[in-house]
Amino acid sequence: MKHVVRKAYWDYEKEEKWINDMTAKGMHLDNYSWCKYTFVEGEPGEYIYRLELLENTATHAESIAYLKFLEENGVEHVSSYMRWVYLRKKATEGPFEVYTDIESKMKYFKRVNSFWLSLSLAEITIGLANLGIWIANLTAIEEYSKFINVNLIGGAICTFIGLGCLSLSRPLRKKMRQLKNESHVHE
Repeated sequence: MKHVVRKAYWDYEKEEKWINDMTAKGMHLDNYSWCKYTFVEGEPGEYIYRLELLENTATHAESIAYLKFLEENGVEHVSSYMRWVYLRKKATEGPFEVYTDIESKMKYFKRVNSFWLSLSLAEITIGLANLGIWIANLTAIEEYSKFINVNLIGGAICTFIGLGCLSLSRPLRKKMRQLKNESHVHE
C-alpha cells in the first residue's frame, strides 16, 4: 500500500534522518517530488537511505555514469529532484556511507555549501532590489501604491528566504572546519 506524506525540509540531514526513521517503521521511500514523499509498506529497517546533491542534474551524462557505478555497488537510485538524489541500500549489506574519507566529505560539504550560498545570494539580491524599488517609489501617486506594497512584501520575503538559506550553510561551514582540523591531525 502506498502512503503520501507532504512535508518540507530545508536541512537535508534532518530529511535523511526522517526518511530513515520512516523505514525503521516499515515505510520505504518510493518516490519524491517537491515536498511530496511517496512511501510503500515493507519490512521495518530493510534499507538505509542517503541523500546526495550531485554536481549536475540526475539526467546529465556524468550523473548517469555515477548513479550506474553506485548501482553496480548495491546502491539503488530511488528518486531525484533537480540535483538531489535519494539513494538506498539494503541494511543487511552493512553500513551505507556515500563519502567515507575526509577529502570526499570535504568536497561534498563544499558543494552543498555552494548550493545554499548561491541560492542565498540570489534571494537576497532579488529581495533588496524589490525593497529598493519600494523605497524609490514611496512618494508615487496613490493608484500605484498597491503595486508598491507588492515590492515591499516580495522584497521582505525574498530577503528572509535568502537569510534562511545563508543560515543553512553555517553548520556545513562548521563541519568543514572540523574536517580540516581532522585532516591536519592525520597528516
